[in-house]
Amino acid sequence: MLRLRMLAGVVAAGLLLPLTACGNPSEPAVTDGASGACAYPEAAGGVREVDAPPAEPTVSGKVAATLATSAGDIALTLDADRTPCTVGSFVSLAEQGYLDGTGCHRLTTEGIFVLQCGDPSGTGRGGPGYRYADELDGTETYPAGTLAMANAGPDTNGSQFFLVYEDTQLPADYTVFGSIDEAGVAIVREIAAGGLAADGTSPATPVQITAVTIG
Repeated sequence: MLRLRMLAGVVAAGLLLPLTACGNPSEPAVTDGASGACAYPEAAGGVREVDAPPAEPTVSGKVAATLATSAGDIALTLDADRTPCTVGSFVSLAEQGYLDGTGCHRLTTEGIFVLQCGDPSGTGRGGPGYRYADELDGTETYPAGTLAMANAGPDTNGSQFFLVYEDTQLPADYTVFGSIDEAGVAIVREIAAGGLAADGTSPATPVQITAVTIG
């Protein structure tokens, strides 16, 4: 299986810093079609059995969510109008308990500043067994407080997402589907301040998602 990556657009200590997610960039692109409905075709890497989200989004506007973690509760605001298919997937996964009991498997502390979560396998290769199209307009930026999707190239979104805790320079290739409140950013900064584990990629203090609550 191809290891998914989130390609960083910055260089730190002379090295290009990659992040990974789930998917297969060799598969055809996914499009929403003229109807505007969301498409969630099957993809390799499914970790837990889960139903694909409905094609017609069930939420709209600004949607409140809480990421309950072992480090504290992180309040999120999801933008369902700007990114209906991404938010639809996140809400569906949350309501099915797909993210419950999963770890945040990757932390970056140089050049790019993110905590990456959403893979029940903890390997950076797992996902929900479906994929869907990017929702980008080319204006995406990644300041502290951004909530965005990791991917393996165009239109390979799955379940892995990242929380930005310091302003980060990245190409506008990663769907921004919401934001993190200031208290949540502070929690992620505390996680980052604890440093990296011996593997050099995961947080020194393991971070577990215990539940995701919508509303």
